[in-house]
Amino acid sequence: MGTIVVTLSLAAIVFLYFYNNPLKHGNWFMMRRFINWFPLGMTYAFLYMGRYNLNVSKNALGNLMTKEDFGLIFAAGTVTYALSFLINGPLVDKIGGKKGILISAIGSSVANILLGILTYLILTGKLHMNIVVAFSFLYSINMYFQSYGAVSIIKVKAYWFHVRERGVFGAIFGTLISFGVYFAFDWGQAIVNMVKVNGTAAETWISSAVKSIFAVETNTVDAVWAVFFIPGVILMVWALLDWLLIKDTPEEANFPHFDTHDASSGKMDEEFSAMQLLKRVFSSPLMITIAFIELTSGVLRNGIMQWYFIFAKEVKQPGAEFFLENWGLLLCIFGIIGGFLGGLISDKYFRSRRAPPVVFLSAFMFIMALLMAIFLTSSPVIVGSAAVLISMAVIGVHSLMSGTAAADFGGRKATATSSGIVDGFVYLGTGIQSFSLGYLTSWNWHWWPIFLMPFALIGMYLAIRIWKELPEATKRYIAEVENRKV
Repeated sequence: MGTIVVTLSLAAIVFLYFYNNPLKHGNWFMMRRFINWFPLGMTYAFLYMGRYNLNVSKNALGNLMTKEDFGLIFAAGTVTYALSFLINGPLVDKIGGKKGILISAIGSSVANILLGILTYLILTGKLHMNIVVAFSFLYSINMYFQSYGAVSIIKVKAYWFHVRERGVFGAIFGTLISFGVYFAFDWGQAIVNMVKVNGTAAETWISSAVKSIFAVETNTVDAVWAVFFIPGVILMVWALLDWLLIKDTPEEANFPHFDTHDASSGKMDEEFSAMQLLKRVFSSPLMITIAFIELTSGVLRNGIMQWYFIFAKEVKQPGAEFFLENWGLLLCIFGIIGGFLGGLISDKYFRSRRAPPVVFLSAFMFIMALLMAIFLTSSPVIVGSAAVLISMAVIGVHSLMSGTAAADFGGRKATATSSGIVDGFVYLGTGIQSFSLGYLTSWNWHWWPIFLMPFALIGMYLAIRIWKELPEATKRYIAEVENRKV
């Protein structure tokens, strides 16, 4: 059922992509751009599967990986992810998004396979070592390569999408994240179910094949390592398609030069060193504000996405089992809604200003977190619904800030560096919540939503401060279009 819903959602996204053509591009340009972003985007979605499979493995491993252990492992990976952008943001600006996504997919694939080997050796008793140290090391390697993904997709997007189209691309970006979350949680859990010794999955040729491949040498231990191996193999397949199909710019695909009217408009002949690119971002109050908005979204996004999954496993939710059983699918559907809600509001009602929808979405997240705090032990349905709606809103914020605003204000020349620094702050926020909630929830689950609430308010306040901001080239473009209409 979930796969059908996701397939229909993907078909709807593709339809909306072709339907939304405000600049009246030719049919071949629209098709070639689709051929470009679809494999790039699906690679990014499966990178998510190879990132959040750690959450699925945590539940499958039970007491072998405690909440404190999980918090430390995930935090080690996210801090690595955040700091990696100081290196690979400027690097992707130099080498281009195509090479960047290939590095990401291949590197993450190898890291996931190594995580699978480690899990196999530990569960079968062939290796005895500190699980936190071992998983933290390999998961950090995985997250280093993962960090090439977002900057690469946004780097390519910056050359192929005009600023006036980027709100909708931000929605597509949010959709790809949502698909990745679905793959990670629902497909990941399905894999775990297939390889259980007692066979909780329906016996199909797929489950039989998966079990026969991965449940080797033992009939007494669940083959949890499959949840790492399978994303690793899938990423290799998409890497091959990326190598064959992706072009970094329209010019490489034999189209004329396309001015996207972002911050690099009129300055494309300028060259920047890595230090100049970093200085350009860190010396901009606007970019720093966008980065701190994303830090708050990182706290809220993973504070809900990963911890509700653990909360509902640990604290039974009578009458609300639907949320846990379909967590990945719900995050996918509502993430798509959030991405398109934010992107369309930005482009259609605020002339491609990204901050106004973020203000509304942040206020909404505060209200939902407050409801969770009030009803945490009395209404599982309200708690589950509020968690899903926060995830919807936070994907809208993330799509607008990391996926769109960073590219708008960084410009094509500094897109990867700008979006990388901003996305790095997302994972600094993720690291903060992972360290904090790993301990707070072990003490008392009530601290979970209470911890999240201030970050929603901070994000809203920061977005209000940049309510009117637009790149100067975008302002000129809008003025020219309006003058032609007069």
